[in-house]
Amino acid sequence: MNYLSSLFLTSILCSAMLSSLSHAEELIEAEPIEQIIEEDPSGLSSIKNLLSLKEITKSSQNYKAPFVQELKNSLNVRTLFVETNDLPMVDIQITFNAGSARDEVIGQGLYGISNMAARLMLEGTDQLSAKQITTTFEGLGAKYSFNAYRDMFVVRLRVLNDPEKFDPALNLLLHLIKHATFKQSGINLALSNTQIGQKQLQENPSRLMSIQLYRMLYGDHPYAQPTAGTVGSLKKITPELLKEFRDRLLVAQNSNIAITGQLTQDQAQQISELISINLPQGQRQPDLPTPVSESGFKISVLKRESLQAHALLGHLSLERAHPDRAALEVANRMFGGGSFNSILSKELRVKRGLTYSASSTLTTPQVPGVFSFGYATQQDQLLESLKLAHQVFIDFKKQPITDSLLKENKESILRSFPMTLNSNANINAQIASIGFYGLNSNYLNEYQEQIRKLTRQDIQNAIQKHLHPDQMTVIAVSDRVTAKQIEEILNQNLGLNLNKIED
Repeated sequence: MNYLSSLFLTSILCSAMLSSLSHAEELIEAEPIEQIIEEDPSGLSSIKNLLSLKEITKSSQNYKAPFVQELKNSLNVRTLFVETNDLPMVDIQITFNAGSARDEVIGQGLYGISNMAARLMLEGTDQLSAKQITTTFEGLGAKYSFNAYRDMFVVRLRVLNDPEKFDPALNLLLHLIKHATFKQSGINLALSNTQIGQKQLQENPSRLMSIQLYRMLYGDHPYAQPTAGTVGSLKKITPELLKEFRDRLLVAQNSNIAITGQLTQDQAQQISELISINLPQGQRQPDLPTPVSESGFKISVLKRESLQAHALLGHLSLERAHPDRAALEVANRMFGGGSFNSILSKELRVKRGLTYSASSTLTTPQVPGVFSFGYATQQDQLLESLKLAHQVFIDFKKQPITDSLLKENKESILRSFPMTLNSNANINAQIASIGFYGLNSNYLNEYQEQIRKLTRQDIQNAIQKHLHPDQMTVIAVSDRVTAKQIEEILNQNLGLNLNKIED
């Protein structure tokens, strides 16, 4: 260990121990209050201040999102900042373009390497043990995490804005990003847990269907494989490959920064510079390829003996930055995203009792995501319910939406929107997403305005353009039906002859 490294680590540990001793009472009092406010922002208010539903609707329609500042980073690392003054806290998120979609940048078939890196980041460095890392963060009262998703690798830190706590916590976080060692023992343990998880996965139809849907929709595209990888792919991962992943992808030019808390703009600017300067510079990853939609039906039946059958239908949709995203989100909420009040739920659950719950989802990542809907039903009702669900989807595309339906769903989105920004952590996650997906810094307010201005024709146009009942991928979990039977009823709904398909 050289002199500078030794001095750096000594300052981290000493600052942490001194800080934890001198501010012990502050930590004991601050943590419960912060937790109460995060879980229920109105928890400290009296009951007499509760609003009526009409007042809530009016308030949400006039809601002004937090002001997001775009900071000028000298290394051109995009940084967004929101100043808040309710708590003496700072939330930082460093988002790397290094999710599971980038796994094969390191090597062919290395699915799960980003997730493995995130799991092992806290296992230690060549200078600090896992216990020292945990003890130091705890002494500083800091919350921290490393997570890998399909698009992004996310590093989060939450700590008091007191320099005696904040500075060593951030320095330690940056040290981990640069120097995590990824020991073989940690890889072996993660592999063992994955093998156990694979056995449990066989008992989780929803998860099985989701994995199969993505594989069938995306084919050879990087989104096709599960973020956690497979047992076979994880066996290929070594400490050296994980270090290569760290050195190539967890770099400044492949990141963006989000900061929220009780800071001035100058202080946030300094933090942005400190993070970007102390990370390896590297290069930003190129854009992902655009997946190709296929025409017709693709059907897979997973044979499982169970009292219940499960169905999942979906197709490729649009990306996060697409101008039709807001309109399609409203359409999705109308069709199945509005829970029991949605069209799909009313037809399958309320009118016919074929399922307890039916819902739809819309994912919008870097490249076209997935629109899907699914449910569980009795085995002997699967074909009937599939025919009905598909027909409901066809009718939803054909029939004009009503003014009342549009108003109800727009108001529902606008009422719930402030809850996505009800804490510093939530605000920071939102602006991190804005930075990562290249959206305007004022997107939070722009989004609300987009929703307010949407007309019936806007929604109808989005439905016609982006929803496709004639090119569905269908996954069923059942031991009583065949793919041929499913395709036959779908083609009947479209008025087509049966195409040849093998079970």
